[in-house]
Amino acid sequence: MNDNLFVRFLGVLAVYLALVFLGGEVGQMILYPIHLLVTFLHELGHALGALITGGDVLALQVNEDGSGWTQTQGGNLGIILMGGYLGSALLGNILFYIGANGGRIAKGTLFVLMGFMVFAGIMWFNSLWTTGFLLAFSVVLYFLTTKTNLHREILMFLGLATILYIIQDFNVGPKSDLEKYAELLVFIPVNVWMYIWLAIAVLLTALNIFAILKISRRKQLN
Repeated sequence: MNDNLFVRFLGVLAVYLALVFLGGEVGQMILYPIHLLVTFLHELGHALGALITGGDVLALQVNEDGSGWTQTQGGNLGIILMGGYLGSALLGNILFYIGANGGRIAKGTLFVLMGFMVFAGIMWFNSLWTTGFLLAFSVVLYFLTTKTNLHREILMFLGLATILYIIQDFNVGPKSDLEKYAELLVFIPVNVWMYIWLAIAVLLTALNIFAILKISRRKQLN
């Protein structure tokens, strides 16, 4: 990992850990919309799972307490269920990867993320709260994207926060999805699926970090 990337990574990690462990109420207030973003990515994973398997998305909800749900019709139920936890883990790793190595792509990725949020808030409308949050978050991202040069750091922070929150929340967040998934594959208990999904999320993150390190070393040699 080259010096600039290493400094970026340490800085992003330090900010997140400081907010979590030293930020107190202020830190929790700052992280609150990030946690809601993680919920959105979870629900977006369900939605994309439905769409790529031929289903439809009827509504998407992000609740004030950090929970959420997505109403779909058709599609492959197994893929849709996995799309929540594993899909959000994948999306978080994509954000982190592009933030670490994306260069100019980082700015475009932020606009893509904003586009997903605006689209979901309008096309999959279910409540004023959800749409209001998604549009407000998009406005903040737009301001940060157009008024600062912190595109990579923002993506790394969002990606890293998503990954860490998902791994930390592995035995709570996907509980309802796991129960429904276990009903499809009754020969494996819920608790076993929980650790299988966790292992996949951790492995995905490890492979992502390995890929980032490999690319960084290649850049150093060049």
